[in-house]
Amino acid sequence: MPDALDFEQPLLELETRIVALQADDSPQVREEVVKLQERLARLRQRTYASLSAWQRTQLARHPRRPHTRDFIRLLFEEFVELHGDRLYGDDAAVVGGLARFAGRGVVVIGHQKGRDTREKLARNFGMPHPEGYRKALRLMQLADKFGKPVLTFVDTPGAYPGIGAEERGQAEAIARNLRAMAGLGVPLVAVVTGEGGSGGALAIGMGNRVLMLEYAIYSVISPEGCAAILWGDASKAPEAAESMKITAPDLLRLGVIDAIVPEPLGGAHRDWEGAARHLREALLGELAALAGRPREALVGERYEKFRRIGAFEEAPMPAPQT
Repeated sequence: MPDALDFEQPLLELETRIVALQADDSPQVREEVVKLQERLARLRQRTYASLSAWQRTQLARHPRRPHTRDFIRLLFEEFVELHGDRLYGDDAAVVGGLARFAGRGVVVIGHQKGRDTREKLARNFGMPHPEGYRKALRLMQLADKFGKPVLTFVDTPGAYPGIGAEERGQAEAIARNLRAMAGLGVPLVAVVTGEGGSGGALAIGMGNRVLMLEYAIYSVISPEGCAAILWGDASKAPEAAESMKITAPDLLRLGVIDAIVPEPLGGAHRDWEGAARHLREALLGELAALAGRPREALVGERYEKFRRIGAFEEAPMPAPQT
């Protein structure tokens, strides 16, 4: 178990013990290994069936979790990456281009965090600048022009909050994307694959269907940021995560997302191919359900979907004082 998390330590100890015993091929040892493997399977089921919100957050951020380019390689054929926003530059934190999915032409857009230190710096840890969102907008407009469905993969801590990004219109770029997605005349399916952080996630996530991988998270702010604001102590992030309802089951119950895509036992980082198979099935089903819908229906359904999110009630007006 590379990069095992703290709650996975009991699993790691059992796995290590099994590996050590497998060096001995005697009948007694083989019998002991079988018993340990059965015990390990039961422990895995118990562990991952009762994860807390903070533990799911750790899985969503796992350094070996598949990123957008990994899913592109596993899911699509003939991918052609397109670069630049035709205004300022190319943002490596957002990747996108043309591809074929199950024989059908699509436009793919997603955040890219990076794997090692060099790539993380080059990708700005998956935090886009305005030019990244403008690149995504250009690709969505291209899809609309040629009638291609849009598939987006959301995995970002949030939009980059640096001075340069603000000077180049970060908020305006996100707002423009939201407006464009609201009127997009082709099917748009968004998948939260890891972290879905605030407007930085929503800027490519306003889909007719919004899916989440089983151990992904989606929120208006990180648990650490929430804890720092509410209690002045970022170490209370686990408590904040529980209160924020950021997990896939919570968000499905609240109507923020439409479906949960199951992950292999232990998380997508343990089995990229297995995670991609589940995601392929989900995307095929959603695209089939949206196929043939007229532009007006797609726009109207998307509008109504996001208008329904959230619950509120109007407080009665106070009686005038005499």
